[in-house]
Amino acid sequence: MTDRDEAADVRPLARAWVERHLDEGERIIGVEALHGGITAEVRRLTIGSPDGATRDLVLRTFVDMSYEAAAEDWLNREALALALLAGTGVPAPALVAVDPTAAHCEYPALLKTHLAGRTTLDDEGLEARVPALAGQLVAIHALRPAERPKTYEALTTPDTVVTPRGADAAAWAAAIEVIRKPAPPYEGRFLHRDFQPGNVLFDVLPEGSAGACVTGVIDWAGASWGPTDLDVAHCSTTLALLHGPAWGLRFADAYEKAGGVLAAAPGERLYWQVRDALAASEEVALVAQTWRESGRTELTTRAVEERLDAYVISVMDALG
Repeated sequence: MTDRDEAADVRPLARAWVERHLDEGERIIGVEALHGGITAEVRRLTIGSPDGATRDLVLRTFVDMSYEAAAEDWLNREALALALLAGTGVPAPALVAVDPTAAHCEYPALLKTHLAGRTTLDDEGLEARVPALAGQLVAIHALRPAERPKTYEALTTPDTVVTPRGADAAAWAAAIEVIRKPAPPYEGRFLHRDFQPGNVLFDVLPEGSAGACVTGVIDWAGASWGPTDLDVAHCSTTLALLHGPAWGLRFADAYEKAGGVLAAAPGERLYWQVRDALAASEEVALVAQTWRESGRTELTTRAVEERLDAYVISVMDALG
């Protein structure tokens, strides 16, 4: 396969745009599709230099026109977040270029550096990864950026919640009533807004090694200003759906053990935990499909719905 063939799936305008942001003499010599994203195409681009050295970049492209209105905001948010994170110690990609309105590319796009490591969605090693996830999230929330990102958005409403078939109707009705109330007061912090195992890279350790090391946090398109509870709730929900409800309940404890601060009142914690769990109800099929494509073939839509139901019941029992 020639270099040109390998790079053929980079659209012509996007390819020209990328190459304008490379060092003199560099060119795209390889392309690999990265899986796991829901809203955008993600490609790893191998860049070759005249002396034979290579480096990798990541091209994120919003090709689904149903996201056209949101893509500009998401890409601008990510570009700002990556600029704010530079030099902070949080392992995030470096921004290379952004084209939020498709002024140069076929579709809105962002080009950034590639980080070492890999996402890990398997159950094996979870005991070590959860404290590492919690510690990394505490570090993100400790940042005091020079410029605040936009205030968080919570799009789920009592009327958009999708109660799973066969779910505990009483528990879900009670959970929906929780989010009919106004959001509790909070002290704002820098949020990732999609912090969960699919957006955290871990070092590839030798087989049998103990511990877990975060090498990167990616996908900052939702970066916002808001309550720490919201980021914790989102990771909790994802852990519950990937690994079982008990892991969702454990994450808040791990976050506090790592030095994080959550709402003091159980009712306030309940609001954020329930809000994120109910938000997950609206995209169960899409998330489950993404996880199956990543290798978790047992996570059918029905299996994830059952875990979500069990998690909502557990949260209501624990905090309600």
